[in-house]
Amino acid sequence: MPILPLTSFFIKVNFFKKYIPILSWLPNYNKEAFPGDLSAGLTVGVMLIPQGIAYAMIAGLPPIYGLYTAMTPQVIYAVFGTSRQLSVGPTAMDSLIVAAGITSIATVNPDNYIAAAILLSFLMGLMQLAFGVFKLGFLVNFLSKPVISGFTSAAAIIIGLNQLKHVFGIEIPRSNQAHSLLYDAGIAINSTNLVTLCLGSGTILAIIFLKKYLKNIPAALTVVVISILIVQFFHLDFYGVNIIRDIPTGLPSPSIPDFSQNYFKDLLPLALTLSLIAFMEAISQAKAIEDKHNDYKVDPNQELIALGLSNIVGSIFKSYPSTGGFSRTAVNNQSGAKTGISFIIAASLVAITLLFLTPLFYYLPKAVLGGIIIVAVLGLINIKYPVKLWKYKKDDLIMLLVTFAVTLSIGIKEGIIVGVILSLGFLIFRSTRPHIAECARIEGTNYFKNIERFDNTTGRKDVLILRFDGQLYFANTNYFKDQLNDMIAKKGPDLNLVILNAEAINHMDSSAVQMLDQTIQELYKKEIYFAVAGAIGPVRDIIFNSGLSETIGKELMFADVNKALECLDEDKAMNFERISKRIALQNNSNL
Repeated sequence: MPILPLTSFFIKVNFFKKYIPILSWLPNYNKEAFPGDLSAGLTVGVMLIPQGIAYAMIAGLPPIYGLYTAMTPQVIYAVFGTSRQLSVGPTAMDSLIVAAGITSIATVNPDNYIAAAILLSFLMGLMQLAFGVFKLGFLVNFLSKPVISGFTSAAAIIIGLNQLKHVFGIEIPRSNQAHSLLYDAGIAINSTNLVTLCLGSGTILAIIFLKKYLKNIPAALTVVVISILIVQFFHLDFYGVNIIRDIPTGLPSPSIPDFSQNYFKDLLPLALTLSLIAFMEAISQAKAIEDKHNDYKVDPNQELIALGLSNIVGSIFKSYPSTGGFSRTAVNNQSGAKTGISFIIAASLVAITLLFLTPLFYYLPKAVLGGIIIVAVLGLINIKYPVKLWKYKKDDLIMLLVTFAVTLSIGIKEGIIVGVILSLGFLIFRSTRPHIAECARIEGTNYFKNIERFDNTTGRKDVLILRFDGQLYFANTNYFKDQLNDMIAKKGPDLNLVILNAEAINHMDSSAVQMLDQTIQELYKKEIYFAVAGAIGPVRDIIFNSGLSETIGKELMFADVNKALECLDEDKAMNFERISKRIALQNNSNL
């Protein structure tokens, strides 16, 4: 075969392997990995059945849609995903966002509600696919850790409060505002069904016990099976216990999501929010699990493509939005999953359930599902993180608490929007006021450190060493100049040298160049000369290409602060003479 066609063939093979990762590991699948994949797949599949039903209930959808979402997206992710342990399917947080978003958009008609949830999955997947193709995964960085922590904790509380009606057997209108839920629960608490309360609270205690002391037993499924038997044997449905009743049997038939409804445009902001949050959930888990393995690498942009296709194809098979689940991924990894085969096995178990086993869930009490959900979301509430922030980063704590409060009291979407705005606001504020320090030599060394942090520094009255820790651009040039002038004023009349330690400056724009040019000329007129030390390559390029190097003087640009002091101490007279000439030239140019 000629070399050129052979090269073209290998390029095509590598292209397909890059965008269809299953092609890179399936042909070389090691049979020794199968026992681990089988065990993990069966374990996760068993988890997914009660989880799917419970999470569909959070989303305000019939239980069958939770099982649909637990099946198709997993198979698609197995083909296109780069993580070999991430378990894709319905999650508590995404289910709550679906419920909160669609309730305010779709009409009360159940068919419209279901159609909106399926269309939301398609739109969300389309956005994730586009983000992945155009390599826009960095957009998730706008959701900072404090914002996510505040939002997640508040969402978990709202999820839990929404389950009180099932655990107590009372009527509480669905809401995404904590105070409304608590108020309605307080009014309805007198009508509590004690049998239902025993089932719900017993479920919570049983799951906590099993997870703590009998970790190898699938807690949720065990409780589901036992509760079904109890309700059926003692006919507890006659005592006011609400049960799931009929769940349709059979696999979903493919159909294109309904684009004809008038709420299509209203779903777009919700789809954008979900696409970013779902990606963040998935990539954080995938990266955490990747650290425990050395046989593959997670590609964030390919993950976006995989999640996008999972949601697009899933919506065609009646799935609502899906992403990687925290608990399922951990269990999948602990159970020995080595490849995406475990996903296919788990999805197959869900398919078998859909085909033959859904009648078995007829007597499943909603109180048990509510208990399962409450235990699941308790793990999303992070108390330790804000306590840590209180000790070392109070501005991040403010961001977390505001996001938490808005999400808890106003709404899910509003909490996310406020959180993102706060993240950007703090980012801009910090960049306009970066850390700036006067430095001096640490006694007996060639290190120059902040004089406010080190007592053993040897400063000089005739030299000001200034370190600016951040990019120098239009938003902080005035701040830089004000701080410089304050430091110069404190030094007094003996000052004749300013050294800018530029090691931490990673960028300068045209406004910064102009400001430095004017500042240096003003200093020359005061017989204070200005040197630059330690500028990195890109910043040096800007200094030279802009002509700023002519104002500074190439002989006043140094590799480090120590070299600047040595050279200038050796030849002060020459530099003062040069300054005098520059001042004369400046005066002549202004005539």
